[in-house]
Amino acid sequence: MHILITGAGRGIGRELALQAVARGWRVTGTVRRAGEAPDGVRGVLADMRHPGSLHTIGAQVGALDAVINNAGVIGPRQQSTLEMDFEGFAETLLVNTLAPLAIAQAVLPQMAAGGRILTISSQMAWMGYAKSDRIAYRASKAAVNKVMQGLATDLRPRGIAVALIDPGWVRTDMGGDDAEEDPADVAGGILDIADTLDMARTGSFLHWSGKERDF
Repeated sequence: MHILITGAGRGIGRELALQAVARGWRVTGTVRRAGEAPDGVRGVLADMRHPGSLHTIGAQVGALDAVINNAGVIGPRQQSTLEMDFEGFAETLLVNTLAPLAIAQAVLPQMAAGGRILTISSQMAWMGYAKSDRIAYRASKAAVNKVMQGLATDLRPRGIAVALIDPGWVRTDMGGDDAEEDPADVAGGILDIADTLDMARTGSFLHWSGKERDF
């Protein structure tokens, strides 16, 4: 099993990488700076703020069984509908929405039928919420949900499964100390999905526990 995990240098990505290594998987992880990859993980430098530069990732990592698009940002400090940092909003979309698609396109030549593409989304993407806090982040995750839903449709004939993952509110640098979910539990659940995702569930939005949830 060879898996690519983006944003493997910290947070959920680091926990995913460490647990994947512990499972005996071959793990490649993208990092922003040399030396950030955890022990046992082959680090590949990548900047998700520049999706157009990610086309070489596939050739660098070789044949893959699964990808977890984990890298993401919470967005600018000023991100309300009434007072928006538009440059920060645009960067949030680059990292959270466009980069996952760019990674998927880059690795498709290295992925055969049976491959899996997972993208970390958020419960904050749910269209049933009318909340407006962190609207740049919410919008970027809602957008990546739609993008990956479309990718699942396009990859169905090739037998490559695609899913969105809701990790919940996780105790990381992004989530903070008051968050509800333990990163080790969440990472383990996500890896279980990466290991078992099949075409019957392609296009789904899944809680990290494996339960299907609404978009």
